[in-house]
Amino acid sequence: MSKIISASELQDSTDIYDDEKTAELSARYREILAILGEDVSREGLLKTPIRVAKAMQFLLKGYNDDPEEILRSAMFREQYQQMVVVKDIEIFSMCEHHMLPFFGKAHVGYIPRNHITGLSKIARVVEAYARRLQVQERLTTQIKDCIQKTLNPLGVAVVIEAQHMCMQMRGIQKQHSFTTTSDFTGAFANNIATREEFFNIIGHQMH
Repeated sequence: MSKIISASELQDSTDIYDDEKTAELSARYREILAILGEDVSREGLLKTPIRVAKAMQFLLKGYNDDPEEILRSAMFREQYQQMVVVKDIEIFSMCEHHMLPFFGKAHVGYIPRNHITGLSKIARVVEAYARRLQVQERLTTQIKDCIQKTLNPLGVAVVIEAQHMCMQMRGIQKQHSFTTTSDFTGAFANNIATREEFFNIIGHQMH
């Protein structure tokens, strides 16, 4: 028997900006716009540098988070040893190669050994790693490793499906491609039936 939660509503939208960083980034973005040939004094661009400076701090706010501490902050001793799945966690990240967005959904499952964590904390761990310069492959593994190391469960499964704007806006310009990555530990890696149960739970979301 599996416990399932849909996590699309679990994201924290709090905006926190560092004034010194905002000023420094804003000055740099003003220079970049000028180098690209824009008139930075025109009305539509007057506040663009500061808006972008704040946007980048929000998009990359994961550097300020400790994912392991997020899990430990709501970690409870519990003898439940069935699969827990948090699916449809919306992700928005930035490709480190071109600093263009990639976005999609993460599905995370684990089988507790002695401890569980608050369900929203799984989504927050995904958010903490996604809000950094990333590649999808590393993002998948970081989420898995964090949960395995902190909770020491019987197994962890992570699947991410995403669209990459670096493929859609530039380069090959393929508009409808999805990239799927997965990583597993313990029971998910070693037991086909357990892995199939996880895929059955999230299967309707697969492309």
